[in-house]
Amino acid sequence: MKRLTLALLAAAALAVPGVALAQDAPGTTKKDSYRFVIIPKVVHPWFDKVNDGAKQAAAVIKAQTGSEVQIDYSAPQQADVVQQNQILESSIATRPDGIAIDLLDASGNRASLEEAVGQEIPVTIFDSVPPEGMDLTSIGNDFCEQANIASRRLVELLGGKGEVAIMMGVPSAPNHAIRAECHQKIFDQHPEIKVVATGIDNDDIETAQKQAAAIMQANPNLKGWVASDAAGPIGIGQAIQEAGKVGQVTLVGLDNLPEMLQLIRDGVADSSSSTKPEMQGYWAVMTMWQKAIGLDTPKYIDTGIAILNKDNVGE
Repeated sequence: MKRLTLALLAAAALAVPGVALAQDAPGTTKKDSYRFVIIPKVVHPWFDKVNDGAKQAAAVIKAQTGSEVQIDYSAPQQADVVQQNQILESSIATRPDGIAIDLLDASGNRASLEEAVGQEIPVTIFDSVPPEGMDLTSIGNDFCEQANIASRRLVELLGGKGEVAIMMGVPSAPNHAIRAECHQKIFDQHPEIKVVATGIDNDDIETAQKQAAAIMQANPNLKGWVASDAAGPIGIGQAIQEAGKVGQVTLVGLDNLPEMLQLIRDGVADSSSSTKPEMQGYWAVMTMWQKAIGLDTPKYIDTGIAILNKDNVGE
């Protein structure tokens, strides 16, 4: 199914004025209440923004239809696929009207996702891509292009030469793996850019800080950093500051957490290529609701990429 614009998707959820629809046709019946489950990768401020968007969608549905909408937000304490599957399976047992999940491991999550589908619970994937062969709606952005924007910017800032490092996030997570691979491909196009290290932070700021500090100590000629997750650049920025290397090591970040924006304002980071977490949460709920009332949804919804730098970071 071809991509739809967000405006068209919104229109698809509403009855068309002047068109007679059969009683009980898809989208013409409603319940007094709906309950949707949001399962992120881990407890993390980026996912708090997703939850904010989900709550906004719940408020819109209630205002337009009168139906109550409950959002059950349940995050693993660690980026651990076993914990995430336990939450997913517990959620399935409660028979919600829909489940939206950000996959930690497409292969590791697959059996639990198939169980949900088998029980006819609407499933939406956000900030990720579905396991191969599973016909599930996904919401996110072009993860490779997001990485390409950051890597090309770093290459430009370094004048096409120097030692760089990549913070990989959670290597099994589809979106993190895609970004890490695409970072590497951009650097491979420049013979005088050398990737000397990769870190794994498991989407945790403290871990990212420790990994970045160790990598910079082991590679004193390191000139630049990119990241594959939202926690990574914040930890990297902290490590650059603590090492007294602001202006010596260049950071091009990812996403729009307040700490990331402050690093740009302070000159620790040059810029960031950002996802739009609130929009992902909003459309995750909207697609679950559409499925719950019997409407088809697009295969993929692209919420876009925002480029943040000193010129627009205050907006």
